Amino acid sequence: MPNSERLVSIMDISFVNSTRENFIAEKIVPKLDEKQKCFIVTANPEIVMETRRNHHYKEIVQSATYVVPDGIGILLAARLKKKPLLDRIAGYDLMIQMLQLANERGASCFFLGASKEVNEQVVQKVEQNYPNIRIAGNYHGYFDIGDSSVLERVKMNEPDFVFVALGYPKQEEWIYRHLHVFSKGIFIGLGGSFDVLTGNVKRAPNIWIKLHLEWLYRLLKQPSRWKRMLPIISFLWLSVRGKS
Repeated sequence: MPNSERLVSIMDISFVNSTRENFIAEKIVPKLDEKQKCFIVTANPEIVMETRRNHHYKEIVQSATYVVPDGIGILLAARLKKKPLLDRIAGYDLMIQMLQLANERGASCFFLGASKEVNEQVVQKVEQNYPNIRIAGNYHGYFDIGDSSVLERVKMNEPDFVFVALGYPKQEEWIYRHLHVFSKGIFIGLGGSFDVLTGNVKRAPNIWIKLHLEWLYRLLKQPSRWKRMLPIISFLWLSVRGKS
């Protein structure tokens, strides 16, 4: 993580303090134009709590070029530290803006992750909605992280953007292991964003998002997700106790 005055540290993870639009304009566009590479982690409270449990994963997240705050819990923790973050930068929204940028520039994209069916739907969706994007390739998420053939699939076409939707910590681990073999490329872990892009999972209505209640909408729609709330509760409790 490069040094910058616009960083906020939460539980030893340094978050970019920027709006999404400025992050794209000031960080992503120059990387794309100069054919440089970068590693972006879209970190929510679950990811931060995993870094507390898993030291290797913590090192991976800390090695990222940029960690952006994806989740209202991160913003609340920053406020409790009296170092408020300017914006929540959700992975899905960042992906959409990157696709728009790639479409404008005629850039190439590789789509890695999700089921085979969803992965193919992603490519179809992108071809429909972003006709100027060059598809550098795609592959589903059901592979061993050390599978060199998958790496070769990505590497051979030198994509400008690599969207990795394997879920944490696998997606960050994959990027961390292989980033060194690439000379360029914007690599970003996106969790379940492919499912949302294809409509297989409905995103919360805009009013819920604006009120920072997207997490509640998901829970109401999928009550089985309640176990995933436990790390978030632990994260907020530690933040209130000043452990962030």
